[in-house]
Amino acid sequence: MNTDQPSLAKLKRTITLRSILITPFLMAVFFWPAGTFDYWEAWVYLAMLLSFLFGTISYLLVYSPDLLTRRLRKRETEVPQILIARLLIIDVVVVFLLPGFDRRLGWSDAPAPVVLLADLVVLLGYGLVILVFRVNRYTSRTVVVDEGQAVVSAGPYAVIRHPMYVGLGLLGIASPLALGSYWAILPALLLIPLLVARILNEEETLKRDLKGYTEYMGKTKYRLIPGIW
Repeated sequence: MNTDQPSLAKLKRTITLRSILITPFLMAVFFWPAGTFDYWEAWVYLAMLLSFLFGTISYLLVYSPDLLTRRLRKRETEVPQILIARLLIIDVVVVFLLPGFDRRLGWSDAPAPVVLLADLVVLLGYGLVILVFRVNRYTSRTVVVDEGQAVVSAGPYAVIRHPMYVGLGLLGIASPLALGSYWAILPALLLIPLLVARILNEEETLKRDLKGYTEYMGKTKYRLIPGIW
């Protein structure tokens, strides 16, 4: 179990520093591969992403700093999750970089209606993630059970066991099209088996360390898609 909690002042300093750095970093990720700022799909996507990040951070800093602290954790504690986390990071980097190169080299060009529809799916993914944050204040970035943590079975958790990963899956699959690229869908599809592997390993940890989780699994049968899995 993990009980480390930084002071609120330290948390604010960390958030301020990251907030200063995140915008130029993301602009480099999207526009450097494209070789141009004339990339309206990336501007729209960047606006959505930054609005979600800053809005969520501001809300959590005021109403749930403990959850924000959990979301800042970086290191997994078990070898399988360390490997899965590294593969996820590599895949996400490719998914975000490839559309820019696609734009520069003209490999593909998703039409505006497809891009805008993908933007709506991205927003749906963000909305689901925000809902999870509101319902479950123990949604750590790493697979760990904290002191005092209890099983959450309300809201989306009454329907599926891992609603956060549904939101992240929607984001991952829709992001290439939202950035105007068909080719980036290929690495984005790799997110699915990686998330499945993470879920399976995470459930082993939760069954072992979180009281009542096995009973919760018996009541809520499906992990991601009701009626399927």
